[in-house]
Amino acid sequence: MAYDYYSLTLGRERTAQKALSDHLRGAMGAELVAVFAPVLGFASDTALVLVKDAGAAIASAPGVVASEHHSLTSTLRPTDDVPPMAGGIYVHNWFTIDADAVDEFVRLSGEAWPDFEARFETKIFGLFLAAESAADRVSGARRLLLITRYRDLGEWQTSRDPSSAAMQVFARRRQLTRVSLARACQLIP
Repeated sequence: MAYDYYSLTLGRERTAQKALSDHLRGAMGAELVAVFAPVLGFASDTALVLVKDAGAAIASAPGVVASEHHSLTSTLRPTDDVPPMAGGIYVHNWFTIDADAVDEFVRLSGEAWPDFEARFETKIFGLFLAAESAADRVSGARRLLLITRYRDLGEWQTSRDPSSAAMQVFARRRQLTRVSLARACQLIP
């Protein structure tokens, strides 16, 4: 399934993320998958928006000062229209990997997830492959976005346990990774 992911810079208003979420829910309906507000690692004036078939509606929404857009394709998840679960925190982890390693990276992710989700209070929402950019072609890289829900930041820290079967598979996946950037946010209901 195809998605659009936006990182938006909003105005200074304290309620800017909620106002944006309310506006998009009214304007987009079922095409809106989720709006996230920053918790850790994102600027405080950021909103992250995941949509199906957004068109130009996102960048021109009220309160948006600037936007960055990524076209994404889901890999193993999501496979249906089930929205992200309320509560907890969501870690958005961008991976830059070697272009020829995409299939193995995705396979290893799917191999690790059952143990990971059974062992910790977490749920993988989606693993998305970003459209290849001109910079990707030059560098021989590809980018993937992993969105994972955790009960809280403490659960994220606990899940780093290197002795778990999942983390051993993730260690193999790490060998394919050039750069990983994980940041936390919360779903705006």
